[in-house]
Amino acid sequence: MALPRVPAKHNTSGDHTAPSSSSSDSDSDSFPSLPSLQTLTLIPIPSSSSSSSSSSSLTSSSYAASFLHLTSFKPHLPSSTAAAALAASPSSLLLYSATATSLSIYDLNTLTPLESLPAVPRAGAVKSLVILPSGDDRIITAHQDGLLRLWRRSPRSGLHSLAGTLPTLSDRLRRLPFPSSYVPIRRHHRRLWVSHFDAVSAIAASGGLIYSVSWDKTLKIWRSSDLRCLESVTAHDDAVNAVAVAPDGTVYTGSADRRIRVWARAEGSPRHVLVATLDRHRSSVNALAINGSGSILYSGANDRSILVWEREESADHVVVVGSLRGHRKAVLCLACVKDLVLSGSSDRTVRIWRRGRERRDYMCLGVMDGHVSGVRSIVAVWIPPEKKKSNNDEEVHKVCSGSLDGEVRVWEVRVSGLRRSD
Repeated sequence: MALPRVPAKHNTSGDHTAPSSSSSDSDSDSFPSLPSLQTLTLIPIPSSSSSSSSSSSLTSSSYAASFLHLTSFKPHLPSSTAAAALAASPSSLLLYSATATSLSIYDLNTLTPLESLPAVPRAGAVKSLVILPSGDDRIITAHQDGLLRLWRRSPRSGLHSLAGTLPTLSDRLRRLPFPSSYVPIRRHHRRLWVSHFDAVSAIAASGGLIYSVSWDKTLKIWRSSDLRCLESVTAHDDAVNAVAVAPDGTVYTGSADRRIRVWARAEGSPRHVLVATLDRHRSSVNALAINGSGSILYSGANDRSILVWEREESADHVVVVGSLRGHRKAVLCLACVKDLVLSGSSDRTVRIWRRGRERRDYMCLGVMDGHVSGVRSIVAVWIPPEKKKSNNDEEVHKVCSGSLDGEVRVWEVRVSGLRRSD
């Protein structure tokens, strides 16, 4: 199963970065427990609600929400190798599902499978999947074997094929002769700094760059135009499980060391430096998501909470303002679309959250269940008004959730009674 790494299960030594960015941590032996944080307003979901049926709805004084289970895609594979990583394209409405054995593409309009490609032999589980913003025709998958792989869609046939591996052969060859290109990974073992030496756990893409994090504790930055590795940073003291990038280029990494770290380019320098360490979770951080404007960060952890972080004028970075509670087990994945936040958990449910009228008022609009295993990947696509048959005051979203047994469930979520805040 492609579960996030938890503390005390990653024993490596040495500096894995060249160059390296560091800063002193403001660690504290004691910090406010989660119940003492500002509790965000939640609308409870009645325990008798039939969320496991094909559809359900919830109405509050401000919003009305409904969701409908449209279809499921189930792999004919052993569950131990079936956990799927998901990505969806808002422009083409294509859904990508990658496992240790295949890369499958589905049409979210017709809810039909389009293509299935065999996975690279011995690459291991796919931990993460991202569609590169430029042209919507390149996909990057992150693998257990420490490599990233590029898949390209043909403009003529629309079919996909494996197009390369990161780090590329040319990137490795140009660094081989130089001793400074090698970093220690364990005693008597050295490796090129452009390579991850453990599972690549998460990837993100923004502003012409690709960001990858790994259980080897590093963050690496790649240029998407030529796939060259530009930078490697020792990011955490334990395995890194999540990465998210704001529109302004600020990078957030979440780790099994319970911390979230904030990275940004120093003024006048292409290198990323540590801006802040956010230390409020009590267990491994598994998931990060950022809203469209980059002003709000959401983090999910094994402690079952989703912390909400917001930018404040008095701080150079985000500060915690509260927590979203409801999941009974670890939060494994998060996604943002418009003003919705979606969370998937080991408790086998997907929760729909929305920011309320007030600045820090949230409500849970629904709980979608039906998975028989933990939900480890979630993506959402907003359906623009010209593509949907509904009232203009209603938002419609396609939500796709992937579980550890490989099942992918597709939902339609409708929210009305809104004041749009794009």
